[in-house]
Amino acid sequence: MSSYDLSSILIVLLPIVSFVTLSVFGKRIKPSISGVLGTMSLAITLVLALYVAYGYFFDFGMQAGAHVKHIALQFQWLKFNENLSIDLGIVLDPISVMMLVVITAVSTMVHLYSINYMHGEERFTMYYAYLSLFTFSMLGLVVAVNIFQMYIFWELVGVSSFLLIGYYYTKPSAIAAAKKAFIVTRFADLGFLIGILMLSYGAKTLDFFTLIERLTQPNSVYLASFAGSSFLGLSALSWALLLVFTGGAGKSAMFPLHIWLPDAMEGPTPVSALIHAATMVVAGVFLVGRLFPIFAISAPDALHIVGYIGGFTALFAAIIACTQTDIKRVLAYSTISQIAFMMFALGVSGWGEESEGFTASMFHLFTHAFFKALLFLGAGAVIHAVHSNEMEDMGGLRKALPITHITFLLACLAIAGVPPFAGFFSKEAILSAAFHGNSLIFYVGLFTSCLTAFYMFRLYFRIFWYNPVKEDHHNHEGHTWPMNIALIILAFGAVFAGLIPFGHFVSADGKPIELPFHLTFSIAPVLLGIAGILLAYVMYGEKNEMPDKLTASISGLYRAAYRKFYIDEVYLFVTKKVLFNLVGRPAAWFDRNVVDGMINGYASITTMSSESIKPMQSGRLQSYTMFFLGGVLLVAALLVIKFM
Repeated sequence: MSSYDLSSILIVLLPIVSFVTLSVFGKRIKPSISGVLGTMSLAITLVLALYVAYGYFFDFGMQAGAHVKHIALQFQWLKFNENLSIDLGIVLDPISVMMLVVITAVSTMVHLYSINYMHGEERFTMYYAYLSLFTFSMLGLVVAVNIFQMYIFWELVGVSSFLLIGYYYTKPSAIAAAKKAFIVTRFADLGFLIGILMLSYGAKTLDFFTLIERLTQPNSVYLASFAGSSFLGLSALSWALLLVFTGGAGKSAMFPLHIWLPDAMEGPTPVSALIHAATMVVAGVFLVGRLFPIFAISAPDALHIVGYIGGFTALFAAIIACTQTDIKRVLAYSTISQIAFMMFALGVSGWGEESEGFTASMFHLFTHAFFKALLFLGAGAVIHAVHSNEMEDMGGLRKALPITHITFLLACLAIAGVPPFAGFFSKEAILSAAFHGNSLIFYVGLFTSCLTAFYMFRLYFRIFWYNPVKEDHHNHEGHTWPMNIALIILAFGAVFAGLIPFGHFVSADGKPIELPFHLTFSIAPVLLGIAGILLAYVMYGEKNEMPDKLTASISGLYRAAYRKFYIDEVYLFVTKKVLFNLVGRPAAWFDRNVVDGMINGYASITTMSSESIKPMQSGRLQSYTMFFLGGVLLVAALLVIKFM
């Protein structure tokens, strides 16, 4: 076993060791020590992830001019027959190695930041234990060698997110949010499971790379069996992939399964950074990326549906983000919109020379992790200082929070696509792929990128400029150096991550590609982004009547967007009025009267029978003598009748 293989194993094992240690010995460890232990374990995994990434991309991963898969560990777990078994292991390929770096980097920063942010919390040690469990779950998901192993860790991510979102378990809204996230993603994961069963039944394997090989070869008998059946104009393979995508849409909060993500803000702010930046919400993008060859080669119709859902979700979430006043909810809808950018980039991509969208999607996943984590942690620093999530309680905080102000501004410039920040390069790559792949999605993405710049700088100006609130304007950052270090490190990523020649490392077929960059093409996106920033400055640079006048002029649209287009109300209506009344109540009546009635009837018959034969076992000698005498007389009578 090479040092790289050993390192990749340790990357996965260290977080679960941290979780077990903090869970079992948490009451014996001082909270400050548990924070340091959790942070140190993740810092070590980050170093190991960088070491493995260097080895894969520059040492052993390239063969015959392409990056190929490398199995660092694999062993059989369950064997069903000679052709089908469930293995567990660790696979290294461009997207899994990239995700190892992203997950460990953001998780380490969240661990470091939380030392100050969560200081004094009653369950501080368990918080770090849950963070470690969450990180372990995501790491196990991205290195899975087969789709069933991914599903195991997929569900473990759901459990971990439930624990973290509901961390404040005495707070009713936090418990409701945790249950909502868990239930919505369970519905989506049912589709994922059915899709897994369909794919494994048709391809006779669960292994990712065998699955891809069998379902992309033109003369494959497995592909022919899928193509031979169809429903509503789509092949069985397309339906299987769309069901798998349903699970990804749930985790990545695509419309209409997006409703859990804004409510997930009830968890601690560092948890929001971890979930929204690099882990749970990008799992769906990673899933489609893992199966991308099958989508692109054998089921392009399913890939087009992914693209349209992504395009609609990006615009839908951006419009809602323009109206929200809770700063964490603005960032939540921003996350939905940005993840949708990654989805529609995959949806407009092709195979071979037309796979620019795949690399652009993964590139945006990479850059987004840094500036979105920075935005959430910056928002946490603001909340830490003013003790409120609402914009109306903020304003003029740039002097009180200078480090937070500068790093937050850099993150806003990055997500707005302003050159030369990281988001500019990845978003331009996505828009370029959409321009060549689907004109409708391109124009939707172009308009959405303008809205992104507007709502992010609306947030920035409302926090750090606008109408200064009555607050002590001393530096609140003097005693929060772990938080400041995390912000500064992530700020470097938000500024410089886009300069990496990403296409040289990550592509659909493993062969290095050049992401096109045309200065003339970038003029329109950049100008629209700057226009969005200027509009935000005019409206929110300082307090004026323009926002109120604009809101009044479009009151109907604004009210609908502020209420999130009533999607939650629709779900509640369908759940309470339709499912509960038309399905739940009849089912409850049937269970109570028919099922319980049958069981209770059997119990009554048994009781009556028992009561009737009880005298036979009374313990009285006289009764037993009478029964004996009666039995003798009965036998005698039978004998007399027989021999008469």
